[in-house]
Amino acid sequence: MKQVDIIAGARPNFMKIAPIIRAIEARRPLGGCLDYRLVHTGQHYDSSMSGSFFSQLGIPQPHINLEIGSGSQAEQTAAIMVRYEQVLLEQKSDLCLVVGDVNSTMACAITAQKCGVPVAHVEAGIRSGDWRMPEEINRMVTDSISNYFFTTSDSANEVLRKAGMREDQIHFVGNTMIDTLLANMDRLRAPEFWEELALTPGGYIVATLHRPSNVDDSAGFSRLLEAIGVASRGLPVIFPVHPRTAKTLLEVDGVPVNFRLVDPQPYLEFNYLVRHSKAVITDSGGITEETTMMGVPCMTLRDSTERPETVALGTNVLIGTNPDNLKKALDILFDGSWKKGTIPERWDGRTGERIVEVLERLL
Repeated sequence: MKQVDIIAGARPNFMKIAPIIRAIEARRPLGGCLDYRLVHTGQHYDSSMSGSFFSQLGIPQPHINLEIGSGSQAEQTAAIMVRYEQVLLEQKSDLCLVVGDVNSTMACAITAQKCGVPVAHVEAGIRSGDWRMPEEINRMVTDSISNYFFTTSDSANEVLRKAGMREDQIHFVGNTMIDTLLANMDRLRAPEFWEELALTPGGYIVATLHRPSNVDDSAGFSRLLEAIGVASRGLPVIFPVHPRTAKTLLEVDGVPVNFRLVDPQPYLEFNYLVRHSKAVITDSGGITEETTMMGVPCMTLRDSTERPETVALGTNVLIGTNPDNLKKALDILFDGSWKKGTIPERWDGRTGERIVEVLERLL
């Protein structure tokens, strides 16, 4: 058996690793040659950002938890590298598999390579072109030192080709986030506050904001909230508050009267909210993939995206960071003129299986 270290550290990672773990376990009775060691870095360490995902998505408890906790970008990255290096020195794996673009992804990729362990990157090749985003730096560094690349789109494939990666290193497999969504669509459930807030399908908007450019400056953040409140025409705006965003909320004078502040939601409850919303306003990347799959209108408060397929094919529209753009976008929504969107290639729920098939051939 070949041992693969599967690295997870932050909320987006858990949705991406679940289908891979499921596929490895499904292959075992059929002669699969892979075993895995699940390494949780602890980058997200509270139950709202981490713990509930293990139980809801059927992810086994981690074999190893590095328990790094909070800290600056450099502090987190350094702590992960030190502690993961010790893991590899005690028991070296055959492959380090990292997903996405968080600090854990880059830190473990660097550490593995320096310990002589090859690296496979799931969701490789995506780029926003915005170097102000820490995630963009993580993506670029991780791709530059990975051996194998699992991609979600043709545009990601082209990025890797232009960077000099060989064709036999690039594997266009699809999107594991969509695997997880499709596997759990029938299990989505209303959050506890659904009846308390008198929510109805299509009768509210979901908003998520956590990017530094949107939330770190209290004055700018306040203008953004006000613009959403006005342009949403009185509809309730369900706003799960990210820990980063919560700090700035303490500094603003108040939120619009139609905002409903709630805690970060577990996976099943959050996607129930998204599925039944009139629209989503976000600065997240992963949510734009889920809205595209569910056919929900999505407005992204960013000037660029690393997931262009959600704009070119899906229901997502980039409206920039200027709050004044919100009114025009929401007017289109309320007029019933929002684009319908289609599903990108290989977003079919079988990405985890394809990744494991490739890994078995490689190892």
